[in-house]
Amino acid sequence: MRLLLIDDHPLLRRGLVELFEASGQFRVVGSVSSGGEGIELARRLQPDMILLDLHMPGLDGLATLDALKRSQPQCRVMVLTASAARDDLLAALRAGADGYLLKDSEPESLLAAVCACASGQHLLDPTLTALLANSLREREVASEVAHVELTERERQTLALIAEGFSNKLIARQLGISEGTVKIYVKHLLSKLNLRSRLELAAWAHRSGRSDGPPGETQ
Repeated sequence: MRLLLIDDHPLLRRGLVELFEASGQFRVVGSVSSGGEGIELARRLQPDMILLDLHMPGLDGLATLDALKRSQPQCRVMVLTASAARDDLLAALRAGADGYLLKDSEPESLLAAVCACASGQHLLDPTLTALLANSLREREVASEVAHVELTERERQTLALIAEGFSNKLIARQLGISEGTVKIYVKHLLSKLNLRSRLELAAWAHRSGRSDGPPGETQ
């Protein structure tokens, strides 16, 4: 898989290049220090996966993420940052991040998470799960979405999202088209007043709607 690194710390970039190249699962096609360079290189090289720092001089990570998702929606983008702040986490998820990991992750865990994210899963640093859940709890109190009614297919889709399944895998599991899955995801986000798949997954776990394999409907 073709990987692009965008981070303003040269030593970290060098270490990441060595880690991912040695894994045999990635080829690092670019390593740059600014958001502007990253956007231009991504357009030119069409990577499969991008690791993106959140706080950089000039064009910051959120603006870079937004631009990347607009120009190359098929590319997976994982935020790799030192920030465990709730506002940063929520902003990144709302901007379309496919994952959010902290820089103090162990190399083996980081590699496994990036591999999973590149294959279609949505990953959140385990230490931030409670942070996201608390944010959703506060939103539930304000908007009263805790008791929203979901259709059977929406419940099935939600349960698989909570397990980290991509739209393609959900479609295969439920025997429906990927386009139909996208419609269910859109309905879930609207009904629950959420803005990302990771928020859907966290909501499902918090509300107890992620248990067991989804059943089939006629």
